[in-house]
Amino acid sequence: MKHHQYNPDYQFVKEPVNFNKYTDRTLLQYCLGATMYMPGTKDFAQAIIDKKYPGLTSMVMCFEDACKEEDVPAAEQNCLRVLETLRQKVNDGELDYKDIPLIFFRVRNVEQFKHFVKLLPIETVPYITGFNFPKFNSLNAAAYMDHLVDINERAGEVLYGMPIIEDARVAYKESRLDELIAVKRVLDQNKNLVLNVRVGGTDFSSCFGVRRGINYTIYDIMTVSNCLMDILNVFTRNNDYTVSGPVWEYFRVNKRMKGMEELPKVDLQQTLLKRKAIVNDAVDGLMRELVLDQANGFMGKTCIHPSHLNYINGMLAVTKDEYDDAYQIQHTSGGVIKGTKGMNEIGPHKAWAERIMMRAEAYGVIENEAEYINLFGVQ
Repeated sequence: MKHHQYNPDYQFVKEPVNFNKYTDRTLLQYCLGATMYMPGTKDFAQAIIDKKYPGLTSMVMCFEDACKEEDVPAAEQNCLRVLETLRQKVNDGELDYKDIPLIFFRVRNVEQFKHFVKLLPIETVPYITGFNFPKFNSLNAAAYMDHLVDINERAGEVLYGMPIIEDARVAYKESRLDELIAVKRVLDQNKNLVLNVRVGGTDFSSCFGVRRGINYTIYDIMTVSNCLMDILNVFTRNNDYTVSGPVWEYFRVNKRMKGMEELPKVDLQQTLLKRKAIVNDAVDGLMRELVLDQANGFMGKTCIHPSHLNYINGMLAVTKDEYDDAYQIQHTSGGVIKGTKGMNEIGPHKAWAERIMMRAEAYGVIENEAEYINLFGVQ
């Protein structure tokens, strides 16, 4: 996989790297970007074979919220067929392994996780990057992680876990910090198998009977924003884990959306934050939330529609100014030194520089912020 294949002719200052499930976790955790969810009942094999969505680099087939309980057995069998189809196409030379997205399965609960793993033929394991664990909390965390360790040992393969923190034990303030610290203690025991911590903005919202509208970001919903900030506080200290941003629920796809060459040349961040129109309210709202995701320390975003892929992954590219500052910080022993637009404090900015350099590897470096519009490509 390689990011931004939807715009193969784009000229980067520094090209993004290729990656797959065997890429070192230190970098791979930054490569997830737009992770697209879909029902486990959907036969997605042909879309992968045909490269229908060139911006798709990681995907989750869901047995939980996107799947009725009575449909889970059919979803499991469908997912097994998808894996086998991909395996056969690679063996027949009709599909290159490097063109297969990182594939995860969002299990329904611990019992269904164990059941599905028993169904997996060992020869399909190289096509699986890992599993998403919904409603992950201090009561089920050890059971999920113990079984994940077990299947890694039995398969002799790397299979990652992505816990989803989204239930009322974290939503409610009186139990939140104890719960988050307890969950982190469990994850820390097998940190090498945790690729990403995910959050459920929709589930948190449901705890308070709210839903953000198309003209708001998740940060405007204060009860939910408080949950998210505490998750970041606990899990992103010293870059311990990457935490992905919550899903943006809105999309609007016209039969022909504007090509990027028709869009105004703008200072993207300032235009979005001042709420001036760029594409449409659904896309502009997504990009506005992405700006705030990055400002607060989220890395990547849950995605429910392919029209979001280019924007989420595109906005993770690093500008040359950011890259130059991060490089300078990583190659200076200490003190304060003049950067591209301000002063770089070598000690305090080390963790930021590490994240920027990892993003530069995964998503590439572009000349300046005005280039984001060009990188998104024509829809």
